[in-house]
Amino acid sequence: MRTLARSYRGDMTSAVLPPPTRAVALSPGRVAGAIAQLAALGFVGPAVFGALFAVLGTGIGLIPVLGIGLVLVIGCVYALFGIAWVEAARIDGLYGLGLPPLRLRPRAAPGFRGFLLALWRQFIDPTVWRAVASAGIATVLGLVVLSIATALAASVTLAFSPLYADGDAVIDAWGIGLEVQTAWAPLAGIVGALGALAMLFGLGSLHGVISRALLLPSRETRLAEAARTSDAQRAGAIRASEVERTRIERDLHDGVQPRLVSVGMTLGLAQQKIDDDPSAAKSLIEEAHTSTKAAITELRQLARGIHASVLDDRGLDAALSALAARSHVPVHLDVRIDGRCSRDAETAVYFAIAESLTNAAKHSRAGECRVVVRVRDEGALWARIEDNGIGGARVLPGGGLDGISNRVLAAGGTVRLDSPQGGPTALEVSVPCAS
Repeated sequence: MRTLARSYRGDMTSAVLPPPTRAVALSPGRVAGAIAQLAALGFVGPAVFGALFAVLGTGIGLIPVLGIGLVLVIGCVYALFGIAWVEAARIDGLYGLGLPPLRLRPRAAPGFRGFLLALWRQFIDPTVWRAVASAGIATVLGLVVLSIATALAASVTLAFSPLYADGDAVIDAWGIGLEVQTAWAPLAGIVGALGALAMLFGLGSLHGVISRALLLPSRETRLAEAARTSDAQRAGAIRASEVERTRIERDLHDGVQPRLVSVGMTLGLAQQKIDDDPSAAKSLIEEAHTSTKAAITELRQLARGIHASVLDDRGLDAALSALAARSHVPVHLDVRIDGRCSRDAETAVYFAIAESLTNAAKHSRAGECRVVVRVRDEGALWARIEDNGIGGARVLPGGGLDGISNRVLAAGGTVRLDSPQGGPTALEVSVPCAS
């Protein structure tokens, strides 16, 4: 088995919920933190952006000559994403906006063409560019902060100048040719220091406003995203019900129905022979009885596939334990959840795990499976199912993975599949607990 910390090569579905809008509280602590971060960016930012644009220019110039130019350009695209990721994390940590972490765009097609398409989508991602713009503006503000901090230090020095300067001396205040007599130096220094502090506070507050405007979506954008998410969930629910109905029809048509027809025919033969050959009739009745018990078992399994009663009675942990006990593939179950989530969330995760174990037994040739279930800090019920089979799992219309994705999408969650050729196959499911 591979470790659980693996990158994902595909994204089956992704229901993205709009981030909450939170007002930026301009508390003194946050403003001071913003000023400190701006000063740091004033030192580091110019070097980072200068190096980035230098490498980008070199890469573009070398593309017609050497293949290394393309490598440099690709590296710059990922460097832009890195800058955006750090900036979004910095702003979220400073102001507590509840921003979702930035993610690299997954490949939508295999091979080098799929890589280039994903790279292009990454390059034109407006979220990344807004974060890069925020970092650029913060760098410019940082340079201004450094200048004002220098003026603040000069003002403090000016305020204390009578302690070391001659009383009749004329002092060059702030090094800009503005002469101040020593007697007036403390007043000029205090006024300059207060002005510098006010400007620093203003820049820190301005940084919060600009960051919020750039990184938080507008009300119209959030409403449009919420509408798209609602439409996707509705479509997923309809598709999930269609897939489930088709599965039930197939199981009834291919399993229970032929067995019941056979029972009826066997009982009809037994009725014809009961007078002439009681022994043969008895054997036929026993055969019909055995087939009837098998049909009842199949109906119970079919009903369990529609709804697991143990899930309502004893919770997800117990339901998964029963599921693992019935699995044809050995299952290592690791469930750590406190309390109960909503019925929709538990049902979606339960059936995702059940279908994954069924696929592992039927198609992947797996020797064992590992199932991990947690409730994450953001209030999502999360599960990962991994097998050591041959891999190559794909989402096909009407298939098991299609049913998983639609059921989870209908519950407002996300599904991620990683199944390279040669294995292993890993499926991650995350559903809001309160869905």
